[in-house]
Amino acid sequence: MAERRIAVFGAGYIGLVTGACLAELGHHVTVRDINPERVRILRAGDVPIHEPGLGDMIARNKERLTFTEDLTEAVNGAEIAYVCVDTPPSASGDADLSRVWSVVRSLADAGDLKAVVMKSTVPVGTGARARALLDEIGLAHVGYVSNPEFTAEGRAIQDFMAPDRIVIGQDNHTAGALVTALHTGINAPVATMDVKSAEMVKLAANALLATKISFANEIATLCENTGANVTEVLQAVGMDHRLGAHFLRPGIGWGGSCFPKDSEALRQMASNTGFHPQLLTAVINVNNIQKRRAVQHLKDELGDLAGKHIALLGMAFKPGTDDMREAPSTVLASRLLAEGAQVRSWDPLARPAAGEPWDSATRYPTPMQALAGADAAVIVTEWPELAEIDWTEAHRVMRTPVMFDGRNLLDPARLREMGFRYTSVGRP
Repeated sequence: MAERRIAVFGAGYIGLVTGACLAELGHHVTVRDINPERVRILRAGDVPIHEPGLGDMIARNKERLTFTEDLTEAVNGAEIAYVCVDTPPSASGDADLSRVWSVVRSLADAGDLKAVVMKSTVPVGTGARARALLDEIGLAHVGYVSNPEFTAEGRAIQDFMAPDRIVIGQDNHTAGALVTALHTGINAPVATMDVKSAEMVKLAANALLATKISFANEIATLCENTGANVTEVLQAVGMDHRLGAHFLRPGIGWGGSCFPKDSEALRQMASNTGFHPQLLTAVINVNNIQKRRAVQHLKDELGDLAGKHIALLGMAFKPGTDDMREAPSTVLASRLLAEGAQVRSWDPLARPAAGEPWDSATRYPTPMQALAGADAAVIVTEWPELAEIDWTEAHRVMRTPVMFDGRNLLDPARLREMGFRYTSVGRP
């Protein structure tokens, strides 16, 4: 395997995982970020995000992996530049690509560059605009490749090093072959295609996963209305080899950095072409409603929520991460505060942004402290610690033993035997 010099732009989840894994594969990688504090943390040997295995991988490859704010240092000798910056929704709902264009323009003096690789999730057609911009700044000889990421937070290292597939969208064979070769040592099929198709793959994959979750939540509601048990129903449905069980689980709704943003971006992109994607719109609407159904469950049990103390167990959008982006807990906390409730919370890792609703909530260091004196509890994130709680003690310390299990984590019969007024998603 030929060792390559690579510049990675962006030290967020995707940039750090990409840079660390490429270094693990034997390449020399410089990760550039414009946030000086983030660069300082990384240079000190710490990791500013929670991702299992990432800190160890960075430490293991410190001879091949460097971090900088300096553009010249990043592109010096670099043969491949990875664009790993965020693309948040703009006011119109379209993806904001300003950071992408800033990175591409900054490459004008990268004299050794052979390929620019788009790792950021971007709308279909971005590659054509990037190609035109590269030509405009004197980099017509540099290839362009779309190489979308399919890494889930909490298992990102595993997803990069042992993926289901590697997608290569190329504007010329030479650039595509170069980027494919960077992955030597990874045993996975390579799907090579045109750039627009590669851009669509990422959006379509996330939309389909989101569809499975929203479908599971629709079936869960039907199960609640008919007395069927959603766990048994979806377990049997998932045994069909044509369908599969993966992501076919009901819950309190999906969040995170990918599903909400990518689903909305795909819907907006479709609208911009004059097409109204009815199925995708319904998927998004089901998820938005699902986050609020927990509040209705609590009102069914407690009546008026004004003055009630509600414990939210879990804040991050899923276990194994500290990420609060589009977390269902934020919607729940906001709705509960609007109803006049007092919000308590617990999470072992979550790092909520300053401001509402979390400025008005009280966070506790342990689940039991959050439950003490609570009128009701909601399991929002399926942290394994919650399955190990002494729920007999929790029943004793709560003011009212009302429980809404938004992740179907606990055994309904066991909780009811303890005296809890227990409800969950789609289970009678």
